[in-house]
Amino acid sequence: MPKSVKISLLAASVLVVLCIFLGVNAHGVRAAADQAQEGAYRQINVYGEVLQHVQNDYVVDPNIPAVTSGALRGLLESLDADSSYLTPADYKAYKEDKGGKAQVGLNVSKRYGYATIISIVPGSPADKANLNDGDIIEAIGNQDTRDLSLAMIQLLLEGAPGSELQIAVIRPRKVDPEKLKLNRAVVSEPPVAETMYENSSILSLKPMVIDHEHVQQIESKLKSMNKAGNKKILLDLRDVSAGDMAEATRLANFFLKSGTIASLEGQKFPKQTFSADASKSINTTAPLVVLVNRGTSGPAELVAGAIADNNRGDLVGEKTFGEGAQQKTFDLPDGAALILTVAKYASPSGKKFEDDAVTPGTLVASNLDEQDDDADDTAAAAKNPPPAKHSAAVVDDQLTKALDMLKAKPA
Repeated sequence: MPKSVKISLLAASVLVVLCIFLGVNAHGVRAAADQAQEGAYRQINVYGEVLQHVQNDYVVDPNIPAVTSGALRGLLESLDADSSYLTPADYKAYKEDKGGKAQVGLNVSKRYGYATIISIVPGSPADKANLNDGDIIEAIGNQDTRDLSLAMIQLLLEGAPGSELQIAVIRPRKVDPEKLKLNRAVVSEPPVAETMYENSSILSLKPMVIDHEHVQQIESKLKSMNKAGNKKILLDLRDVSAGDMAEATRLANFFLKSGTIASLEGQKFPKQTFSADASKSINTTAPLVVLVNRGTSGPAELVAGAIADNNRGDLVGEKTFGEGAQQKTFDLPDGAALILTVAKYASPSGKKFEDDAVTPGTLVASNLDEQDDDADDTAAAAKNPPPAKHSAAVVDDQLTKALDMLKAKPA
């Protein structure tokens, strides 16, 4: 095929993407929409010129399909981590995926261009490999995650039970990627953990996912608490990143008699406001503290934001991850597809979770990661062990601060 024809086809494919993009993002005012389109079409000329130089002046004859995919992927990922371009082959695999496969217990998103671990399922293969939130997955097998959409990253992490997953991980304060081999397994989220403190006057609840089953468990425990006479509540949402936004709304409602829980809005997505229903509340008066960290994401951020903005309780810990959007899939003529964010969730104060995350009123850095690093160093030094010591009890600074704040609150 002549080079000029290749370039024309590539420019046309990008034009199709931009037309769809502008159709989704066009302003309600016609003049503004026309202005936006004119600007985009001018960029097509710039893109065509860049492509001409790549085709004619690059050091070797470039792989045009790869250049096309990279350009389109970059276009979508410049918007947010959840928006993706899927090649025809990727989209075919994406549609054929029925879910329910084995995994290694990783919840991931994209940050800094690479797959980033948000949280780990306790007891999973990833947990046993000492992976942590914040670790960066540089590669899956021989594929660089920088060159993969989030949808495909999540697909590659899945597989048959017992199958091997090879990843290269970059950990904080480590220079070189660590290559790991994990065996996929059917990972189930543990039930809601219940712990009593201060002579059973403080009830601590920790879900690992906010889905229907776990929210039902919390509902049951809160109702039992009212009968048992517990006076204060600690809701631990650290490393909670999976679940459902509707269930998160229901969970927040347990603690709120009235007020806004969250909103969802996009340029062509009419604003939806989710408000508390007094008939669905369970305990709206007990002193409440919520623990969050950088692994708190999505549904858990919605709960934390609702409680904080309604002044229902105090937030303790670290700034959360920053997720919370709704996507829509658009088929393209060549069999490819766009997964595009069309609306974002916001807290009652109007802060979008994906843009601003949630910052607790009481900031306490986690010291647990440092203890994990110490454990790694100990394993590395196993050949020359130091003199035996009594192992120190694990201290959780964030939990300690939250309990201190609850103890100081009148029942």
